[in-house]
Amino acid sequence: MKQIILLLLIGISFYESKAQTAASAQSTTPDKLWGQLFKDVQLKHVFTDNKTFVDCLPKFHPSSILKKYAAQKNQPDFDLKDFVTVNFEMPVSPVVKVTEGLALREHLGQLWEALTHKADTPHRYSSLLPLSHPYIIPGGRFREIYYWDSYFTMQGLAVSNHYGLIENMVDNFKSLIDQYGHIPNGNRNYYLGRSQPPYFAEMVALLQEHEGNKAYKKYFSSMEKEYAFWMNGKELLKTKSVYRRVVKMPDGSILNRHWDDVDAPRQESYAQDTETGKTYAGKDGKAFRNLRAGAESGWDFSSRWFRDTMHLTTIETTDIVPVDLNSLLYACEIILGKAAAANGQMTKAAMYTNLAQKRKVAVLKYCWSSGLHYFFDYNIIEKHTTGRWSIAAAMPLFTELADSSRGADVKKIIEEKFARDGGVVTTIYHTGQQWDAPNGWAPLQFLAVKGLMNYHYDTLARTLAERWMILNEKVFASTGKMLEKYNVEDLNITSGGGEYPTQDGFGWTNGVYLAFYNWFRKQ
Repeated sequence: MKQIILLLLIGISFYESKAQTAASAQSTTPDKLWGQLFKDVQLKHVFTDNKTFVDCLPKFHPSSILKKYAAQKNQPDFDLKDFVTVNFEMPVSPVVKVTEGLALREHLGQLWEALTHKADTPHRYSSLLPLSHPYIIPGGRFREIYYWDSYFTMQGLAVSNHYGLIENMVDNFKSLIDQYGHIPNGNRNYYLGRSQPPYFAEMVALLQEHEGNKAYKKYFSSMEKEYAFWMNGKELLKTKSVYRRVVKMPDGSILNRHWDDVDAPRQESYAQDTETGKTYAGKDGKAFRNLRAGAESGWDFSSRWFRDTMHLTTIETTDIVPVDLNSLLYACEIILGKAAAANGQMTKAAMYTNLAQKRKVAVLKYCWSSGLHYFFDYNIIEKHTTGRWSIAAAMPLFTELADSSRGADVKKIIEEKFARDGGVVTTIYHTGQQWDAPNGWAPLQFLAVKGLMNYHYDTLARTLAERWMILNEKVFASTGKMLEKYNVEDLNITSGGGEYPTQDGFGWTNGVYLAFYNWFRKQ
């Protein structure tokens, strides 16, 4: 009997060791795993998209591949792309196959299946962080789950009554929080240094609307862990003004900024970041940190983060307290308060409610311009608002942080400065970046429309939603595709700008279209 138990323990130890070894290998990012091969592939533009190589799977053990590379790379007839294709499996984007000739809503119903990624099979040397439940991917080059995308995708899943899939996705995010302490940008190890706008609490609230306080009880501890990630280092602000994502404002109040724990070119955009770093205008050595923080914001990239409003080389993301991030964290604190109460933890409920009220006061003090009657981001170095106009000012309406007077002012400026024939434009600046004019994005349409509805500006909300839906329908009729972003200023020209071509699929566009249809057209 003792021998059997000993053998079982040895077996368990062996498999635990094997699992730990696999997990350790899986946490090794492509730059560390492939060294000079990684740099050569990315900087020599072997693939048009730097994301291709970091998503590849090796066909052989890394040491074998690297040994072959060292032996072959200096041979006169060596072809780097051939070498990679022989030794790696190329990543495969989902093929969106749906029945031709369908009306748009029926097409979207079939797209959910096409964009559903089954539970992941772990691969020892993959950059993918495996998830144990099915999830929706955005589409195109985005072959994994993305954090803030998923909230807007869930809006359409809710309309389609796919609450089981919503719960699967929230469970996946819970597992990421429990394993890594936060939800990374996406489930790739090269994304682990950063997160994205913290919508996890909003996702839980969406489930709570459907199934009651069961959701608050199931996910409360994970919501708290994520909040702690965003507030990490708060206690250190007694002796310093900034630390990671927390910022001490001039009056001592605490707000947040975007950050990334890695100070190097993004691996999935390695060549672009390397080039930007060479021409970076700042003297602070923060080019890569600012680029990565911009990626965490979801607005990668935008005039919001540029000192001169126009050029990526002046990016200063880590010097900026974003109005939308802090409005979203205000909502997170409100939801945490409700969840704590649902769990019978009334002291915590009061604590989170108090934190929300303190944040609200600080946002109104530092991000509101009484002269321009609009919300802006705040520059912590210059100690004033940036004055750069963006639709991010809709977030205080979405989270109901703004009072009615400010809500009225924001509504007026949205109508005057941001309303376009295709919906709302992202900013008023034409910089060539994708999160600027003339582009419009589904999540920003949703935040603006829902924000206006929260303040009973239903006519403008309906008008903007209809313009967006009509644009979606127009492009779908001519291309058969739902796109990642749209040109909302000239409806006959496709969207563009940024580091990669406009992608089709597309999770959050599908979700927002269905939500708008449900609100404004459903009989």
